[in-house]
Amino acid sequence: MTLWVETIPTWATKPFILGIHYARRMPNIQYAYGLFLDGQNIGIVTYGQPASPSLCKGIAGDKWKNHVVELNRLVIDPEFNGQNYASYLVSHSLKLLPNGTYVVSYADWGGWGHVGYVYQATNWYYSGLTKERTDKYSEGHSRHYLKDEKRRVNRTAKHRYIYIYIR
Repeated sequence: MTLWVETIPTWATKPFILGIHYARRMPNIQYAYGLFLDGQNIGIVTYGQPASPSLCKGIAGDKWKNHVVELNRLVIDPEFNGQNYASYLVSHSLKLLPNGTYVVSYADWGGWGHVGYVYQATNWYYSGLTKERTDKYSEGHSRHYLKDEKRRVNRTAKHRYIYIYIR
């Protein structure tokens, strides 16, 4: 059995993100990595620019705010879930990011019951639970609203984790 992680093009993430991940939408992707088992792509992880500039500044300060990325998708083929492949993929992909990268990610506690076991297993810093809040409503994603300022939906609380990659 041969297992490895390597950089992949964004288009190669689409079957995993649109077909398997519960959000069913493509995020902003700066870095994409695939997990391969005997030549078969069995998982992906992607990193991209966080939505909040103030979050970047809060995590890394004004000088390093442009070095912050968000782990925004982690997907393993369901046939291979529960075999520690997710933590293998995350830990190896972090080493492929540029030196001096700050990474933030969220485990969707309120919506999906995720607590962040992969982040805990790969030595991320836990920085607390976000507050629940409301967003403008849309069909699909709450941040892409349909110009109805009064219609709101709840955004559930999430566990936030931070990782700082320095060689």
